[in-house]
Amino acid sequence: MIADSSRAAGQVRADAARNRQTLLAAATRVFAGSDDEPSMREIARAAGVGVGTLYRHFPTREALVDAVYQDQVGRLTTGARELLAEHPPAEALRRWMDLFAQWLATKHGMTDTLLAMVDTGEISLAHTRRELLTAIGTILDAGAEAGQIRADVRAEDVSSAILGLLAVAGKREDTEQAARLLDLLMDGLRPR
Repeated sequence: MIADSSRAAGQVRADAARNRQTLLAAATRVFAGSDDEPSMREIARAAGVGVGTLYRHFPTREALVDAVYQDQVGRLTTGARELLAEHPPAEALRRWMDLFAQWLATKHGMTDTLLAMVDTGEISLAHTRRELLTAIGTILDAGAEAGQIRADVRAEDVSSAILGLLAVAGKREDTEQAARLLDLLMDGLRPR
């Protein structure tokens, strides 16, 4: 009897975790595809669940925005290590730049809420910046050691360059230009 109840509880937890991931993935897609902040109902519909299920996992818009934001930052930081494990450092960095561009696109439909949360201190940009710079630095160090990326490149400079390029070509209709600009940046990071 005890084994059955613990198995049932484990199944409920697994189902809840899957539901949460489904909701996060749907919210990420909806936020990235929207210029305005979508309604919670719209996000629930995209996830194929009722709005009550969405609110059970994320009781407020801020809770959902924070979860999507943190999930995406986590994907960027783990993505750096995963890309390095699968690709040479220069290629890993260029692919990571694409992940970063996708992360910025995700924030399109949640900008107002995100900015309000930054203003109240609910989200720390300083912490996010440190995590992202560490991810970039990991790839840069591996690239310098392999002779694929210039040794004098700083993570702060790469981050600023990516942000600047995507500020110019970060809209959905600018993806080809963004890719060309990121390729040019990557060419400038290679040793001469």
